[in-house]
Amino acid sequence: MALLLPLGMRAQSDVAFTNYWALQGYYNPASSGLDENLNVQAAYSLQLLGFEHAPATMYVGADMPVPFLGPRHGVGVGFLNDEVGLFSNQKFYLQYAYHHPLKGGRLSFGARAAMLSEKFDGTKVDASDPGDPVFSSSEVNGTSFDLDGGLRYTYRNVWYAGLSAMHCLAPAVKLGDDKVNEVQMDPVFYATAGYTFRFRRPDLVLYTSGILRTDLVAWRGDVTARLAYSGEKFKMYGGLTYSPMTSVGLLLGTTFQGINIGYSYEMFTGGVGALYGTHEIVLGYTTDLNLFKKGKNRHQAVRFL
Repeated sequence: MALLLPLGMRAQSDVAFTNYWALQGYYNPASSGLDENLNVQAAYSLQLLGFEHAPATMYVGADMPVPFLGPRHGVGVGFLNDEVGLFSNQKFYLQYAYHHPLKGGRLSFGARAAMLSEKFDGTKVDASDPGDPVFSSSEVNGTSFDLDGGLRYTYRNVWYAGLSAMHCLAPAVKLGDDKVNEVQMDPVFYATAGYTFRFRRPDLVLYTSGILRTDLVAWRGDVTARLAYSGEKFKMYGGLTYSPMTSVGLLLGTTFQGINIGYSYEMFTGGVGALYGTHEIVLGYTTDLNLFKKGKNRHQAVRFL
């Protein structure tokens, strides 16, 4: 009788990108349209490489100001595909942000409407009892609506701080036609911050940032430092990221013809060890949306903050 009861599953924690600093539109909807540019970001993360059915995550997002409403309004769109084991999780979202000038900076409020899709591939289940009704023997899927929100304060190009929350509705995605199984999404909260250090040499800049994630049960924190060089012929950066009791990572990147390309490797300091780490690639592109600005066709690298 117990096996015939509906099966409740807790959703995996949202993906922790190593290059979180480059994907701020994903972590906080209040980051949409902060400047006059169209910003496009993409990332592909291979986690626990070497294990069967290891997590693999792809993300693509874009944000921009709304030209006919003015610089105080920003919009964004994004898609996330996260595959872990026999589960496939997808998220498609639209977001809006309002930016209000405050004491030399801007206070931003953001909201996001998201559609979640969950799929479980029961054809690959290796159960001791093939007839166990708890496990589906076919592919089952379901969808649900969700809301995210956030706020952020940006002081010029010097520093920023933000708070955001995902899965504010705590949706339960029911799977299959009979809706026997469901995946429960718990709210996840984020705190982000960053500070830019500039030197006497204008071609060198040190970017520092941090993020704290928690579902009020477990938590993870990351701190990152990146030294960027901007020369006449090329631009590049290198840095380190550290997550206490979890991992340490190396970051490298360059800009080529207006496209920022970055790579990182995250080594776990405990558990599976350094050999089964996370490889991650990020891409970024920025172009000016001001059609009347002089040199409007000039392309620039993706923003660092």
